[in-house]
Amino acid sequence: MFSKKLLWAFFFVFIFLSITALFENMPAPKNKRVYEAILPYFPYKIQKELGGIDIVDTRTGKDLDIANAKVYQAYDALLQEWGKKHLRLEGDTLVIVDENKTVRKKIALSSKERAWVEQFFKLR
Repeated sequence: MFSKKLLWAFFFVFIFLSITALFENMPAPKNKRVYEAILPYFPYKIQKELGGIDIVDTRTGKDLDIANAKVYQAYDALLQEWGKKHLRLEGDTLVIVDENKTVRKKIALSSKERAWVEQFFKLR
């Protein structure tokens, strides 16, 4: 009834769609040193749950209930929006400010790190 060619075709279509979904939902590349320095001030955390992973607002403790396949993309989008309001570039220094515009931390950047900050957070 089914030929082997049809089974192979279904198999390859499934593999192709799986790989496409994997690459589509991968988070953006990050500069490890700068990213890790910023995270303590970022008010969202990724938390493991029984059904997978979710993003939690640390200020309120509330889950954002985002589909598992989109968690990392949503996390990056939240980080970028937060960065537009709480990060400033002053020469080769990244300044992290809080809600009251009080300076929380200053990070000296190399040219490569500065380029990543400008590209990821769209800062100038």
